Parts: sequence; C-alpha cells; structure tokens
Amino acid sequence: MKLILTADVSGLGGPGDIVEVKDGYGRNYLLPRGLAIVATKGAAKQVEVIRRAQETRRIRDLDHAKEVKTALEGLGSVTLKAKAAVGSKKLFGSVTSSDIVSAVRTAGGPALDKRSVDIAGHIKTLGKHTVSVRLHPEVTVALAVEVAAAG
Repeated sequence: MKLILTADVSGLGGPGDIVEVKDGYGRNYLLPRGLAIVATKGAAKQVEVIRRAQETRRIRDLDHAKEVKTALEGLGSVTLKAKAAVGSKKLFGSVTSSDIVSAVRTAGGPALDKRSVDIAGHIKTLGKHTVSVRLHPEVTVALAVEVAAAG
C-alpha cells in the first residue's frame, strides 16, 4: 500500500514522504490516526505543499525547542507526589508521562506533549530519576524528576 505521510512516524519517515507499507499497518494504524493519506495522483501534488509547510514549521520549531530546553533546564529538579507504601520506597502503580507533564506544568515550566516524554523503563520507586524529553528531532533534554511520597 502506497501512502503519503502527514506527520512524523518513527522508523518510517516524515511528513511528505511517500512510503510503501503493508496493507494492515496502513489501513488499521496510519490512516485512522491521520498520520498518512493514500497516495493518489491528486495527493501526490499535495506532497510539495506538505513539505514546504513542514520545513517552515521545523525551522520555527527548532528555535522554539531551544527556548523550551532552556526553560526546562532552568527548573532543575521537578518534584512529583505519588502514593507509596508506608515505610517502603515502592509506589502503588507507576509514574506515567502524563504525571511528569503535569508536574512540570505545576512547577512553572512550559506545556509539554506527553508523547515527547521518554521514560526508560518504569518509575515504580521513590527517589530521583532522570527522564528525557524529545522536543525536536535535534533537541533532547534530560529532566531530573524526584518522586516523593504523597502524604
């Protein structure tokens, strides 16, 4: 199945790229989520428009990503409250990327997309952890998160 990507898809390509994928992947994942459109003659003409729009947005986003990186580094460590067992370091459940985004927001940081937060493994204990935030393909920042017991 030939598709034209309308958004970045990891491992596949960026907006405006014409890709060949298996029918099920295209029909069940890419098309319903709006990540791609079917490659037709009319859609092929739109590829250049998509690429130009993406390029102007990417240049603007790179500067903006650097500003957001500076703001995140200025925060230092972000404290997050989570329910934990009494006398133990184990959490009830785990810390999600949504929890980290809301903690950054309450700490006075910029609004982030939860999909940009990359947690290596799961955070299931109290203490300090490091997560990476992918703001742009060229800009990634390491963020210190301290998980404290909610009491």
